[in-house]
Amino acid sequence: MASRRSSGGRKPPPRAETLKSEYLSAINELGASILIVGGRSMGGRVASMIADELLDSRKAVGLLCLGYPFHAPDKPERPRTAHLADLRMPTLICQGTRDIFGTPEDVESYELSDKIDIVWLEDGDHGLKPRKAISGLSEADHMVTVADSVVEWSKRLA
Repeated sequence: MASRRSSGGRKPPPRAETLKSEYLSAINELGASILIVGGRSMGGRVASMIADELLDSRKAVGLLCLGYPFHAPDKPERPRTAHLADLRMPTLICQGTRDIFGTPEDVESYELSDKIDIVWLEDGDHGLKPRKAISGLSEADHMVTVADSVVEWSKRLA
């Protein structure tokens, strides 16, 4: 995203696996003693790939993913979830029900750790935004649901 801002061009994003070291460096630079790590879309995916390492080193206690990319658009048969089957980090994923990267129907077929809680946001897209005319919900409604869910989930981490 940073290179898009400086160059103005749209190249495909780097492979998630190549971003793990950058994510770990950013966490180390923070110097915080306890974190909930995560991100939106690929940021959440990268965080999920290093979550158990952070749990073992006691640098993080939870993982929060907004709009997790369970699979590439139109390719639910090729999930990006192998590492999520054995995930030990307590995890909250907030996902729109019409997210092209993973609908409830897609996700229910994947093997996921019992440490993962998913909050489904009705009619939400990959950015969690609903179609107001269809659902009667607004983006603000979903942000309140996400905030309330994060508060309740994080209380259980203590």
